[in-house]
Amino acid sequence: MGKISKIKILYLAVIFMVTACVVFPLLSVLLTPKLRDFSSVLSSSVWHRAMLNTLLECVSSTLLSVLVGYIFAYAVVKADIPFKKIFGFIPILHLMTPPFVGGLSFILLFGRQGFFTKTLLGLDVSLYGFWGLLIAQVLCFFPISYLMCAQVLRRINPSLEQAARAMGASKARIALTVTIPLCANGILSAALFIAVSVLSDFGNPMIVAGRFRVLAVEVYTQLTGWVSAGTSAVLGIILVIPSVILFILQNRFMKKQEAKFATIGQKGSPLPEKKSSPATKIFLTLFCSVISLLVLAQFIAILAGAFQKIWGINTAFTLDHIKMIGKYGVELRNSIFFAFVAALFSTTLALLITFFVSRTSLPWKKYLDICAQIPAAVPGSLFGLAFSLASNRLNIHFSALMIVIAMTVGFMPFSYRIISTVFSQIKSSLDDGARSLGADKMHLLTTILAPLSSGGIFSSFIYDFVRGVGTISAVIFLVSFNTPLASIKILNLAEQGEWGKSAALATILTALTFSVLLIGKAAVKMLESKKGEKND
Repeated sequence: MGKISKIKILYLAVIFMVTACVVFPLLSVLLTPKLRDFSSVLSSSVWHRAMLNTLLECVSSTLLSVLVGYIFAYAVVKADIPFKKIFGFIPILHLMTPPFVGGLSFILLFGRQGFFTKTLLGLDVSLYGFWGLLIAQVLCFFPISYLMCAQVLRRINPSLEQAARAMGASKARIALTVTIPLCANGILSAALFIAVSVLSDFGNPMIVAGRFRVLAVEVYTQLTGWVSAGTSAVLGIILVIPSVILFILQNRFMKKQEAKFATIGQKGSPLPEKKSSPATKIFLTLFCSVISLLVLAQFIAILAGAFQKIWGINTAFTLDHIKMIGKYGVELRNSIFFAFVAALFSTTLALLITFFVSRTSLPWKKYLDICAQIPAAVPGSLFGLAFSLASNRLNIHFSALMIVIAMTVGFMPFSYRIISTVFSQIKSSLDDGARSLGADKMHLLTTILAPLSSGGIFSSFIYDFVRGVGTISAVIFLVSFNTPLASIKILNLAEQGEWGKSAALATILTALTFSVLLIGKAAVKMLESKKGEKND
């Protein structure tokens, strides 16, 4: 069999995989509900309230997350406040944290027996519901806004602000009339990205929302609690409509942003630093300090909860919860193994799709491109439901396989974007040179493109692995007695009020996650240094 046919066989295999793992599960959701299911949901005041709750939660969490993230980014990038490097590291640290930490730590800090509410303020209140969910989600998603806004702020041509300053504009006026308008596309992109993430969020509403019903959780409870697949599917379809619209708008704004910075993002001489007014400096320093302390408090709460007998009631030191971790060895092993396999598959699949889309003239490239990005617009709980329904249609009950596939598909869009960005930086002239020397497409991929993209590929793998270790929404439909996961166990223990055990398991899983991150970072540096030595 010739070499050319091998690349075509691989191409067909990739098309089959994305069709079977992305398109078919989503079609299974669309084909599940009957007309009476749509009628029942659309005519029920209960679901009207859930839809309004979801809308309120999405809009409020998005606006506040973007506001907090922008102010934080402005303080770190533009203001002359102290401890800027430390403040700049806090949101990145939070982004690398498994998603279950936010909801669990929120209860430990702000619940009825919370450290802030009960221990410090002596209040007998419960923040379960909308306000608690709003706080939890803002702390969870503001780092996304920070990173996107900080990137935009750094890329603004400094000569524009220089000109405004030369005309006598104050720093506040420059910020309002020059900086913010130039950041508009970046802010909107952050808002759209966060809105999709909020709609997809499952862990925070599951733990914190209480009786404040939102669609992401109801998609799960209707199938598992009431065994109503039709209602669950209808709720999922309703939830995915705004997600897809937001995702399309996000992509358009990102393209506009790139085009805009092609003209205003040129390099310029740095601005001479102008000191902020004392009031501005104090405000921004206090703002960043409060947000940073709240983020760090989440880690401290999880760690402290693992070593207290009963959180908020009996604070005596104990090792009982840590000693119980041995009971959850299977959950930890499954989480690590499934995340590793899924990260490997997701990165490999994204690499192949990127290659076929950007470096070949094969047909159906647009189809592959769309399929690689669709999961980013679909809430995790809906994809979990989709895989559950698809496996029932095919009579496949191999839980471990379905969990790995769900993780692979869920992480693929991020890997695809990373590797596509890396590929775009590799000159196409290398392809022409390889072809002139007789190399075929497979040889081009394995000996030139993949090695040159090794840093991005490895970063994609590490990120996918970290997300896989703590994933909840996409796999909660698929776990079984034989395939328990640590993230789901943490959620179950928290719901049962076993805060100590939940915190102990979360501590161990978080420690494992950061260990992998450190090892991965060291490996990336090693790859980059070796690449630099070869270039020399």
